[in-house]
Amino acid sequence: MASSLIHKTTYEADNAFDSSLTEAFRFLEPQLRPPFPLTISTEPEYWSLNRAILHGILSEPHLAKVHIKHLHGIVIDGYSFFTNSLCQVVDQLYSKLVENVKVQLIYICSQLIDVSASGIDNLLVSLLRQIRGGDFSEPNLWLCLEMVNIFTQKWECLVEERPSIISCALYVFLRALSDHCRVSSNLQVNILKQKSIEFCVRVFKEQSHLCLKIGRDLIRVLQDLVHVPEFKDIWKDLLLRGYDISRLYRTKTCSKYFLLRITPEMETCLRFLLTKVKLGSQTRYQIWFARKFLNGPEKETVLIDIVRFVCCAYHPSNAVIVSNVVPRWVVIGWLLTCCTKNYVEGNVKLALFYDWLFYEEGVDNVMNIEPVILLMVNSVPKYVHMTNNLLEFLFILVDCYDVERKDLILKGVSGAFDEVKRKGVVKSFEVLTTCDGISPFLKEKLVKMLSLKNLSGFDKL
Repeated sequence: MASSLIHKTTYEADNAFDSSLTEAFRFLEPQLRPPFPLTISTEPEYWSLNRAILHGILSEPHLAKVHIKHLHGIVIDGYSFFTNSLCQVVDQLYSKLVENVKVQLIYICSQLIDVSASGIDNLLVSLLRQIRGGDFSEPNLWLCLEMVNIFTQKWECLVEERPSIISCALYVFLRALSDHCRVSSNLQVNILKQKSIEFCVRVFKEQSHLCLKIGRDLIRVLQDLVHVPEFKDIWKDLLLRGYDISRLYRTKTCSKYFLLRITPEMETCLRFLLTKVKLGSQTRYQIWFARKFLNGPEKETVLIDIVRFVCCAYHPSNAVIVSNVVPRWVVIGWLLTCCTKNYVEGNVKLALFYDWLFYEEGVDNVMNIEPVILLMVNSVPKYVHMTNNLLEFLFILVDCYDVERKDLILKGVSGAFDEVKRKGVVKSFEVLTTCDGISPFLKEKLVKMLSLKNLSGFDKL
């Protein structure tokens, strides 16, 4: 069955969800023209009519307003089924949608915000997740600009009724800006950059409490924008006007923010790699993943977000941990080898160690810090250069990341080492403290770190 919504090659199987929309539209098309029958006999008929109207809005832009009025007339569930169906379109089909359908998606989204549709925040999240990191293609820049416009134009409504979505948008646009601010010669990027900055600055100035809901990763993403003039005042506010940075450091960032920077397709591939692929058989899957998602001059910046996802948003079950599938630390090691630019490698390592710096028992999850300690331990002796590299970076962070709050960081890192041993992630650190391949200087630093028991000893390191 030919689809008017998606691009499909001749050898591709039909998509079940796309087919359900097309079938509903073809069967009920006579009912989609005025005058509308406003009586619906059964629940399944209501669902089918919703699908038919959705297909009509997406495939017939010239009749979109008519279809929207029809939807308003028949809706009995607060638009819940309709909005959920839209989320499925975005999550399952977005990369295959024809261009005019993508335009219609933005139109419908705007209309549903106006009527406070049930689940509109989920739809906005689905669209935000399709903004790909490090992707300067015209379609990706277009989507990012359209989403900035939606959040700007619907500001009052969203702040009043869906405030939590504002912090999600802020996180996405701050991360996108870290890519866009590295490009200055592209007119489309410059327009997008300015609008994104205006939105983010407005959130900080008018809804600062929503910014702080992001937690410690707010500081991490802001650091990439310290060179942007508009964000210098934001830093002054954070540092000088009463914000407790230490408290923000101690606030763990919810995993939903890390999911925002991973497309559903990428998440599916990563979860497959981490739950189904046997250790030793992962190379061809990694090559395929890299070609699909990392193949481009700027696309490797998404590695930063992938590392945060693997560490903080995907925690394997006990059954997976004891199986022979690829462990997270192996995937992290591979991701580090994908870095070709120094600034990307530095940010990937920061993403890997970030929860170590502020680790607090009872607040943080040991699974967030597990991958890197296992990577360091298991890299000895065959890949001891990896262990040296990671330990050196960790101790640079301890000394230099935030000098004014070094005691807090020392406490966090010391607590993280204590926790991974106490929870049995590693049996001991002897493999690190006795290995001849590890720098004597790093071993000395590590031994001192492991000996710290309380805050009073932190100045000895």
